[in-house]
Amino acid sequence: MDVTVARTFLIVAETGSFIEAARKMNITQSTVSARIKGLEDVLGRPLFTRSKAGAELTGAGELFQKHALAMVRVWQQAQLQVSLADKHPDHVSVGAPLSLWSGFLLKWVSGLRTDIPGIAVSATAGGSALLSQRLIEGTLDLAILYRPSPPPGLTIEHLFDEEFVLVSTTKTGARRGSSDYLLIDWGPDFLQDHAVAFPEFANPAVNLDLGPMSLDYLMANECSGYFPARMVRGLVARGRLREPKRSRKFVYPVYMVYPETRNEEAYEPILDGLRRAATRLN
Repeated sequence: MDVTVARTFLIVAETGSFIEAARKMNITQSTVSARIKGLEDVLGRPLFTRSKAGAELTGAGELFQKHALAMVRVWQQAQLQVSLADKHPDHVSVGAPLSLWSGFLLKWVSGLRTDIPGIAVSATAGGSALLSQRLIEGTLDLAILYRPSPPPGLTIEHLFDEEFVLVSTTKTGARRGSSDYLLIDWGPDFLQDHAVAFPEFANPAVNLDLGPMSLDYLMANECSGYFPARMVRGLVARGRLREPKRSRKFVYPVYMVYPETRNEEAYEPILDGLRRAATRLN
């Protein structure tokens, strides 16, 4: 199937309108309609329910949406690798949550570029389910995840255990309340465990889904919140943050996930560098 048709389908699904999709793609509405009609003929199912209000995905359309996304991603990945081939014979696409990029994976990328000067690196941030799906699609070569549950065909290898600790900019002895507490979204596992441990902080004044950038807010205000220990260790040592004694800690194993079937000659130097980077965290 033409990737342009897949893109057209996705834009109609996103906008809920054939007219708006035509405007965004700078084509006529009749062209959009013809592409969708041709796609529905091939699949043998209607993908949209049309009405005066717009276009809404049918059940078949919802099922097809993830496949259309995969097709577009594979095409984009192919374009990227081909365009880089002359200057960069090797390429690795890596995904991880934002928290693992800060203070860990970006340093590893620097070392990787030193060890393998000809390699190009594409980095993306996301959750475990999305990144695992992209590994299956082939648009990611490697993912680093907390507690992954990958489907068959992917290998998982333990790298290290990530410890989340409570740190504070409030004065020693100050009582922590919901008005000066940051609830930071470090992923579904953390939020679930945090809710059980601290039900009184279920609805704090500040709730941040900003990953490492949340540290900027903490440093600028008198408040407390949980952060990866490796991210705040230096600030605690220099006295810019304090770690309250006997505070609860949360620990999550970190794994690298990669295809079982792979070019081991190309993969092993990359994986070895990642293993060494994880060892240096201790």
